[in-house]
Amino acid sequence: MKLLRIGELGAERPYVLLDGDEIVDVSDVTHDFDSAFFDSDGPARLTSFVGAGAPRTRLEPGQRLGAPLSRPGKIVCIGLNYADHADESGMQRPNEPIVFLKASNTLSGPNDPVFIPRGSTKTDWEVELGVVIGKRCRYLSTPQEGLGSVAGYLICHDVSEREFQLERGGQWVKGKSCETFNPAGPWLVTPDEIVDPGALDLWLDVNGERRQTGSTKDMIFDVGYLIHYLSQFMVLEPGDIINTGTPPGVALGMLDPVYLRPGDVVELGITGLGRQRQTFVPAP
Repeated sequence: MKLLRIGELGAERPYVLLDGDEIVDVSDVTHDFDSAFFDSDGPARLTSFVGAGAPRTRLEPGQRLGAPLSRPGKIVCIGLNYADHADESGMQRPNEPIVFLKASNTLSGPNDPVFIPRGSTKTDWEVELGVVIGKRCRYLSTPQEGLGSVAGYLICHDVSEREFQLERGGQWVKGKSCETFNPAGPWLVTPDEIVDPGALDLWLDVNGERRQTGSTKDMIFDVGYLIHYLSQFMVLEPGDIINTGTPPGVALGMLDPVYLRPGDVVELGITGLGRQRQTFVPAP
C-alpha cells in the first residue's frame, strides 16, 4: 500500500495510491498519517476501507504532494552507513552506528523548493532510504524485532550544509536542521510491498548529471539492526523517521567540490519508492 498526502502546505489530506494514478481519499478513516494513526494499526484499517469499494479519483498533474506523514516526533539519522561514502568523506568506517538527530520541522514535500541557508556556500545532497516506525520500540531484543516494527519506507533527501556541519564546531545537527532540509516522499510504501529493504537501488542527479548511484545492500548496518540498536538508547515512537545513510557521490567527496547553488535542480529516487524533484532557491 502507498500512502500519500495531497494539498497545500498545512492543509494536506490523506490518500491511498492504487494502481496507476488512482487514489482514494481516506480522511473518513484518519484525519492524517500521524503517530496516532501508526500506533492504532492504521494501515490495516485502510486496507479494509479501500477494499470495501471506497470512491476513487485520479491524481492530477500539478497537485502538490506533501510529505507522506505529518511532522514526526523525531528524525534520527545515521552517518557514514555506506563504507564507500565514509571513504570518500575521509572519515573512518564506524564500528557502531553514528547517530544524530535532525529537527522534525525540516520535513517537506518531495517536490517543494529547498532553501539554501543564508550564508551557505556548501549545501550538499544525500539520497537516503527513510524508515518510518510503526510501533513503540524500547529495548528490543533482536534485529528481527526491529524489522517487524517498520510501518513503511520512503525516500528522504538528507540535505546538508557542510560548513555548518563540519567547520563551525559543535555537533552535526547545525548542518542538518536548516529549513526544508528533509524532503520526503512522494509516498510511504508499506513493508508488504518491499520484499527486501536491503536490496534497493538509490540514485541522485544534479542538473541532469548522475551524482549518486548505490544500493542498500552496501549499508554497514541494516534496517533491522539500526532499529534494534537505537532502541537501546532512546524510545522510538510510531511515526518517527530513521534516515539510514547515503551512498557515495556527494559534493563533499569530490576532489574539487561543486556545491548546490540557486537554480540547481536535484532529482532522486529509490527502487519501488518513487522519485523526487527539487529546485534549490535562496532562503527568504
